[in-house]
Amino acid sequence: MKRKASLALLLGLMGMLVLVGAGEFKGAKPSYLDGSYEGLAASHGGDLSVTVVVKGSKIKSVTVKATDTAGISDAAIEQLPAAIVKAQSAEVDVISGASETSEAIKEAVKDALKGAILYPVAKTVKADVVVIGGGNAGLAAAVEASNRGAKVILLEKMAALGGNSIRSGGAFNAADPARQQKQGIEDSPQKHYEQTLAGGDNKGDPELVRTLTDGAPKALAWLEGMGMKFDDKVFTVLGALWPRSHAAIDPVGTGFIKTLKAAADKNKVQILVDMKADQIIRENGRVTGVVAVGKDGKRIRYNAKFGVVLATGGFAANKEMRQKYDARITPNLGTTNHPGATGDGIVMATAIGSGLVGMEYIQMLPLGDPKTGALDGWVGFNVEDYIYINKQGKRFVSEAERRDVMTQALIKQTDQFMYIVCDAHSMPTPQTKNSFNQTAEQCVKNGSAFTADTIEELAVKIGVDPAAFRKTVDEYNAGVDSKNDPFGKKLLGQHIDKAPFYASPRVPTVHHTMGGVRINAKAQVLDAKGAVIPGLFAAGEVTGGIHGTNRLGGNALADTIVFGRIAGQGVVELK
Repeated sequence: MKRKASLALLLGLMGMLVLVGAGEFKGAKPSYLDGSYEGLAASHGGDLSVTVVVKGSKIKSVTVKATDTAGISDAAIEQLPAAIVKAQSAEVDVISGASETSEAIKEAVKDALKGAILYPVAKTVKADVVVIGGGNAGLAAAVEASNRGAKVILLEKMAALGGNSIRSGGAFNAADPARQQKQGIEDSPQKHYEQTLAGGDNKGDPELVRTLTDGAPKALAWLEGMGMKFDDKVFTVLGALWPRSHAAIDPVGTGFIKTLKAAADKNKVQILVDMKADQIIRENGRVTGVVAVGKDGKRIRYNAKFGVVLATGGFAANKEMRQKYDARITPNLGTTNHPGATGDGIVMATAIGSGLVGMEYIQMLPLGDPKTGALDGWVGFNVEDYIYINKQGKRFVSEAERRDVMTQALIKQTDQFMYIVCDAHSMPTPQTKNSFNQTAEQCVKNGSAFTADTIEELAVKIGVDPAAFRKTVDEYNAGVDSKNDPFGKKLLGQHIDKAPFYASPRVPTVHHTMGGVRINAKAQVLDAKGAVIPGLFAAGEVTGGIHGTNRLGGNALADTIVFGRIAGQGVVELK
């Protein structure tokens, strides 16, 4: 196996890596996985690289390539490799007179061996396929692999399945003529493809985008074939850009997890919760298993005869990691994500040579709860039927815009604060539920929304100028009539003129990380040079390259199912 990665990048991520081990493995001497490993370190003459060959779990050779000053660095380049082989460790004395080159060689060897270290385990368990992550992508992969006769073990680090999938609003984008034509909606996978690609500023991989949009209708049918129910009326979730979002009948993302788990249970997939994977094992170039730690602290090696599927989600809940890639994402910003979305899978994959793509593309939403950053708690449903107002009672952006455009517009408002305003056209009764299974009445009762029978009364309750608010609503309604919205909103529903009226306070929040491990259309993980890493597949938010700079609302759940299925099929068929 060959591996080349930036030392600076890896060191920046090591806080969660397999080498958590300094304290955990005190006194435990690691062994090394056989293979050829490459590492980098900065030296006086530029990057210094090493190739470390491991055979029989021992360091057999260290080869150095450097551009340091001849004569000064020669002694270190000639003598240090032999010392490292003898010590079976990079912790050796530097060569006098060549200390800078010596330190660089030691760091480069450590960099190389990070993907080779295997600490002692309590026991070894065998399977055909090991899936890491129990959200939509991981469960879909487990179902498809087990459908093909594979013995599958699924590892989930949290106490329950679901990840971000179960916390989502449940909107699933797919072209669906059977439903859409009844509503007079023209759509196709091609239109979905074009909007997804353009919505991410054409930074997404066209082949991956095509795989997503062509596969979404099939994924929808697959879920329905397993008994999952969707509303017959298609809608437009925030930032979807088009009415192709399917609302699951079960609240939030519970229907996906319930359906997939039932199928996994039927296929006898072994599901282990509270089991945190911390290392992907790559031997002689191929991924052969996973090491995980249970609640009892014991490390277990799970061997995967066919391969491993990585479905651990993104890193929006990791404040340090997200700020590393986008300094604008300050620690004070909340997130809609579950607390386990810390980028573990990205770190594990990078340690064995995975390439990364689009890590700087982090999506914020303008819909965060002011106290928690969570996505729930607001009153409204269809993009067509609500508006945003700032503290001055004025609109400032089209509510049907891209998510990044809306969020950046909100950031420019006073206190980065707004209200979502809707009426009975959007929420016909106080018992009408939003996408998070909450009634309008519940949201008002818990203080996350306000209601009144007139716009002026609502203005007083939320502290905005009544005259300005009334003018804003009247101008919006006039735009609905003329189909010429002042802010260019193309998706227009009905007037906001029917009591009761609602206003829900919202702030920016971190929502989705579009970057991650690089994959191809077969969901195979690629290394930094674009070559397939045999035996490793990935799906869901742990991957990058699909959504470009901005993910369309409703595309995430489709992504998890489409690529989760592909990964589960591929890990068996391409073994």
